[in-house]
Amino acid sequence: MPDKAPGNPERYDDARLSDGTASTAGLAESSPGDADAPAKTHRNPVLVWVKEIVTVVAIALVLSFLLKTFLFRAFYIPSESMESTLDVNDRIFINLLVPGPFDLSRGDVVVFTDTQAWLEPVPQKPAGPMDWLNDSLEFVGLMADNTDQHLVKRVIGLPGDHVSCCDAQGRVSVNGVPLNETYINPAEIPQPSTFDVVVPEGKVWVMGDNRNHSADSRAHQEVNGGFINIDDIEGKATVIAWPVSRWTILDNHSDVFRDVPKATATK
Repeated sequence: MPDKAPGNPERYDDARLSDGTASTAGLAESSPGDADAPAKTHRNPVLVWVKEIVTVVAIALVLSFLLKTFLFRAFYIPSESMESTLDVNDRIFINLLVPGPFDLSRGDVVVFTDTQAWLEPVPQKPAGPMDWLNDSLEFVGLMADNTDQHLVKRVIGLPGDHVSCCDAQGRVSVNGVPLNETYINPAEIPQPSTFDVVVPEGKVWVMGDNRNHSADSRAHQEVNGGFINIDDIEGKATVIAWPVSRWTILDNHSDVFRDVPKATATK
């Protein structure tokens, strides 16, 4: 005989609703205090924030170092020799891919190491308490190089070019073509400085845009003929990054050299 009262349905441990789904009635809910409940890990929000900041700074430093090493580098302009293209205290970025793998062009503004002793010797400054910070920021590329061993000029003559000055109008000529140099500082008319050279292989002839205040290739012909070794060129100046009011991409004024024929003589 069945073990149930007549007319009463059988009861099961998992009671189901009228649609066949399981009901929650009679099911015990687990409480947070149950011994079998997994323990929750509480993370210190301050430590999480510090970790994120350190990670972001580390990534930024690595990227900056890689950019400075392989693509761009910052420099500080200390003199008026390139006015009004570059003013004193401008910060510029140079493209380290020029020269090599990309070639130099006439009109490029370049930064080069002073291996020809064009600059006056500068007395060694006493070490300061924050020198380590400045050196570190410069090393990773976050601060402009303000050492006194670099110069910035414009390339006028490439290897093989015949560069001379001056014609009846006081203009510089390259391979027999007088240049209308639109980048020269308009504040002063350049004073004539006679020269007649052929640029040797592996070298360039450079001049400052502020012609009356630039000790460039013209003023150093007794040393290496006034030429700069291409191997000494750090890169091509591409942009003025600071101050903000002077943000601009630097032009190599290719139109000035458009009619200059290819060099035919080298020595």
